[in-house]
Amino acid sequence: VQLQASGGGVVQAGDSLKLSCSAPGRSFSSFAIGWVRQAPRSEREFVAGIGWRAERTAYGDSVKGRFTISRENDKNTVYLQMNNLKPEDTAVYYCVDDGSLDQILSDWRHVGLGSGTLVTVSS
Repeated sequence: VQLQASGGGVVQAGDSLKLSCSAPGRSFSSFAIGWVRQAPRSEREFVAGIGWRAERTAYGDSVKGRFTISRENDKNTVYLQMNNLKPEDTAVYYCVDDGSLDQILSDWRHVGLGSGTLVTVSS
Protein backbone atom coordinates (compact mmCIF):
# COMPACT_ATOMS: atom_id res chain seq x y z
CA VAL A 1 0.00 0.00 0.00
CA GLN A 2 1.48 3.31 -1.03
CA LEU A 3 1.59 6.32 1.19
CA GLN A 4 -0.99 9.01 0.60
CA ALA A 5 -0.38 12.70 1.10
CA SER A 6 -3.21 15.15 1.67
CA GLY A 7 -3.91 18.69 2.81
CA GLY A 8 -2.59 20.69 -0.10
CA GLY A 9 -4.31 23.73 -1.52
CA VAL A 10 -3.95 27.22 -2.90
CA VAL A 11 -2.68 29.81 -0.46
CA GLN A 12 -1.02 33.18 -0.49
CA ALA A 13 2.56 33.91 0.41
CA GLY A 14 2.95 34.05 4.17
CA ASP A 15 0.10 31.63 4.83
CA SER A 16 0.33 28.23 6.50
CA LEU A 17 -0.76 24.73 5.54
CA LYS A 18 -0.58 21.39 7.30
CA LEU A 19 -0.09 18.29 5.20
CA SER A 20 -0.84 14.77 6.35
CA CYS A 21 0.60 11.43 5.30
CA SER A 22 -1.14 8.14 5.91
CA ALA A 23 -0.99 4.55 4.77
CA PRO A 24 -4.47 3.10 4.60
CA GLY A 25 -4.48 -0.54 5.46
CA ARG A 26 -1.08 -0.76 7.06
CA SER A 27 0.91 0.64 9.92
CA PHE A 28 4.07 2.61 9.32
CA SER A 29 4.76 3.28 12.98
CA SER A 30 8.06 1.40 12.72
CA PHE A 31 9.24 3.25 9.62
CA ALA A 32 10.95 6.57 9.17
CA ILE A 33 8.92 8.94 7.03
CA GLY A 34 10.08 11.70 4.75
CA TRP A 35 8.53 14.43 2.66
CA VAL A 36 9.81 15.28 -0.78
CA ARG A 37 8.44 17.69 -3.35
CA GLN A 38 8.61 18.19 -7.05
CA ALA A 39 7.82 21.40 -8.87
CA PRO A 40 7.17 21.57 -12.62
CA ARG A 41 10.39 21.36 -14.64
CA SER A 42 12.39 20.87 -11.45
CA GLU A 43 14.13 17.98 -9.81
CA ARG A 44 12.77 16.24 -6.76
CA GLU A 45 13.73 18.03 -3.55
CA PHE A 46 14.06 16.68 -0.02
CA VAL A 47 11.84 18.59 2.40
CA ALA A 48 11.85 16.85 5.78
CA GLY A 49 12.22 13.49 7.49
CA ILE A 50 11.48 11.96 10.87
CA GLY A 51 12.61 8.78 12.62
CA TRP A 52 10.07 6.15 13.53
CA ARG A 53 10.08 7.21 17.18
CA ALA A 54 10.40 10.89 16.25
CA GLU A 55 13.81 10.79 17.91
CA ARG A 56 15.39 12.63 14.98
CA THR A 57 14.26 15.05 12.33
CA ALA A 58 15.95 16.50 9.28
CA TYR A 59 15.05 19.38 6.97
CA GLY A 60 16.05 20.66 3.59
CA ASP A 61 17.90 23.96 3.68
CA SER A 62 15.13 25.84 1.89
CA VAL A 63 12.50 25.00 4.53
CA LYS A 64 14.48 25.10 7.77
CA GLY A 65 12.82 27.32 10.33
CA ARG A 66 9.53 27.37 8.42
CA PHE A 67 8.43 23.73 8.20
CA THR A 68 7.99 21.22 11.03
CA ILE A 69 7.57 17.49 10.65
CA SER A 70 5.82 15.44 13.34
CA ARG A 71 4.08 12.12 13.74
CA GLU A 72 1.37 10.44 15.73
CA ASN A 73 1.99 6.72 15.50
CA ASP A 74 -1.24 5.87 17.29
CA LYS A 75 -3.05 7.63 14.44
CA ASN A 76 -0.71 6.22 11.79
CA THR A 77 -0.17 9.73 10.50
CA VAL A 78 2.77 12.01 9.82
CA TYR A 79 2.32 15.75 9.46
CA LEU A 80 4.16 18.57 7.77
CA GLN A 81 3.34 21.97 9.21
CA MET A 82 4.31 24.61 6.69
CA ASN A 83 4.49 28.21 7.83
CA ASN A 84 5.43 31.41 6.04
CA LEU A 85 4.91 29.76 2.67
CA LYS A 86 6.65 31.23 -0.33
CA PRO A 87 5.85 30.99 -4.05
CA GLU A 88 8.93 28.77 -4.47
CA ASP A 89 7.27 26.21 -2.18
CA THR A 90 4.77 25.51 -4.95
CA ALA A 91 5.07 21.83 -5.80
CA VAL A 92 3.46 18.44 -5.48
CA TYR A 93 4.37 17.06 -2.08
CA TYR A 94 4.86 13.34 -1.49
CA CYS A 95 5.62 11.28 1.57
CA VAL A 96 7.99 8.32 1.50
CA ASP A 97 8.99 5.68 4.01
CA ASP A 98 12.12 3.69 4.71
CA GLY A 99 13.70 1.72 7.50
CA SER A 100 15.52 4.63 9.06
CA LEU A 101 15.94 8.37 8.69
CA ASP A 102 19.48 7.79 7.42
CA GLN A 103 18.09 5.58 4.65
CA ILE A 104 15.59 8.26 3.69
CA LEU A 105 18.38 10.83 3.57
CA SER A 106 20.36 8.59 1.23
CA ASP A 107 17.49 7.20 -0.87
CA TRP A 108 14.93 9.97 -1.28
CA ARG A 109 15.95 10.72 -4.87
CA HIS A 110 15.13 7.19 -5.97
CA VAL A 111 12.25 5.87 -3.89
CA GLY A 112 8.90 5.33 -5.53
CA LEU A 113 6.23 7.94 -4.91
CA GLY A 114 2.64 7.40 -3.94
CA SER A 115 -0.11 9.91 -4.39
CA GLY A 116 0.97 13.46 -3.75
CA THR A 117 -0.83 16.64 -2.83
CA LEU A 118 -0.46 19.91 -4.69
CA VAL A 119 0.54 23.05 -2.84
CA THR A 120 0.25 26.30 -4.75
CA VAL A 121 1.52 29.51 -3.19
CA SER A 122 0.63 32.74 -4.92
CA SER A 123 2.59 35.93 -4.46
